[in-house]
Amino acid sequence: MRGGLPRAGRLAVETMTPRQLQVLRFIRDYRIKTGCSPTMQEIGDALNLTKVTAFEHVVALQKKGLLTRGAKNKARSLQVSPDCVFEDEGPTRLPLAGRIAAGRPVETIEDRSTVDLAELFPCGQNTFVLEVTGDSMIDEQIRQGDLVVCEGRNTARNGQIVAALLDSGETTLKKFYKEAKRFRLQPANAAYEPIYVDQVNIQGVVIGVIRRL
Repeated sequence: MRGGLPRAGRLAVETMTPRQLQVLRFIRDYRIKTGCSPTMQEIGDALNLTKVTAFEHVVALQKKGLLTRGAKNKARSLQVSPDCVFEDEGPTRLPLAGRIAAGRPVETIEDRSTVDLAELFPCGQNTFVLEVTGDSMIDEQIRQGDLVVCEGRNTARNGQIVAALLDSGETTLKKFYKEAKRFRLQPANAAYEPIYVDQVNIQGVVIGVIRRL
């Protein structure tokens, strides 16, 4: 339901305890990140609860209609009610109206489907967005003012674009390369020199770019 919950659902949300809301959000974010539900042990470990207490919160959320479970209580089958809208969520679906040529013109074909930004960029606890300043990544089509969507993690493969924290306390957006005895942070602009460091603190790996015109 766009914009909120059905009346019964809204009342259920209002009667949730802060801990139940944490549990519900954790299950939502875990499913977005992994495609399946967490176990009671995983919920407990993440929220500093016992397995029994996590189970009690899950049962309470099920009674309020905010969580559902698959047939025959199948493992990892908990799902947040599709009508449940969180305060930290906004509309993420945009209409996909068709295709448009950037080369030779093509016939316009109407398309009634949608693009869900939440499916393009998994919006879990470890996803964040940075606004780009500067033009050192211009050859990777990342420009001043762009928003880069990053998956928060501290490791990367050679050639991936990372948000890196330097010993100076500054952060930089560069392509990551591990060499024999050092790390190279490579710009994508011939006007800039590579940055060589003995240690690098990776804050996240870029998984998408959003450009506002």
